[in-house]
Amino acid sequence: MAAEMATAYAALGSSVTVLARDGVLPSVEPFAAKLVTESLREAGVSVRLGAEAVAVNRDDSATVHIATADGERVEADEVLVAIGRTPNTQDLGLETVGLAPGAWLPVDDTLRVVGGGNWLYAAGDVNRRVLLTHQGKYQARAAGDVIVARAKGEQVEDGRWGRHVATADERAVPQVVFTDPEIASVGLTAAAATAAGLRIRVVDHDLAAVAGAALHADGYQGHARMVVDEDRRVIVGFTVAGPDVAELIHAATIAVVGEVPLDRLWHAVPAYPTVSEVWLRLLETYGR
Repeated sequence: MAAEMATAYAALGSSVTVLARDGVLPSVEPFAAKLVTESLREAGVSVRLGAEAVAVNRDDSATVHIATADGERVEADEVLVAIGRTPNTQDLGLETVGLAPGAWLPVDDTLRVVGGGNWLYAAGDVNRRVLLTHQGKYQARAAGDVIVARAKGEQVEDGRWGRHVATADERAVPQVVFTDPEIASVGLTAAAATAAGLRIRVVDHDLAAVAGAALHADGYQGHARMVVDEDRRVIVGFTVAGPDVAELIHAATIAVVGEVPLDRLWHAVPAYPTVSEVWLRLLETYGR
């Protein structure tokens, strides 16, 4: 990811320019992307929002020249490109089972390849459901269980959150963006929840105002947001940005996957003084 690599190279002392055609981290909550953008700029990174590269070439001195759509010129020693991924399925022999070589492998919720007969399964990036290592491992566990179940003629639990389906791919994907500050999230953003037709309430809290933040680091800055489905009074999304927040996300993942009612979450008491006390502050902000 461009933001992660920009963070890393800037920390190593490189002069870094980011051409962010679609903005910095456009799929995360806007407050988190704003914090990372500000941090990159404070670290000396030139962040050019909306800049689109239209031509790239290397001259005889090995300098790279990038021309942008708005007429700007950027010179660099090297260029790192972060514009997506393609499936490495060209040489698997997919054509022998009627599938297109070099294509993504669409699957049903039990990870069985659509159009691949009753025996072909695909887990991980190749099915394009969620391009994250931990989610691929999750899919592999579900696929292994369902293959065994079908081979033995056992009942397949393919309902929502069943043993043999990858429901979390749609409803509860946790991920961490290793920038400075870190961004950790699970489930839906506020925009995605609204687009899905949910009646939501967004609850925000300043992470620096939590007692444990001052103990964790001087000058701690961060922010947390939970997205609540108002009809069911459960959390459907959670995003937090700040120093070392990656370790906070599993608690949110459990809340989303378990569809824990907010009234019950009041009884999950965070230890004092820790950054995890943000959960109590979010619930207080939401109100009884």
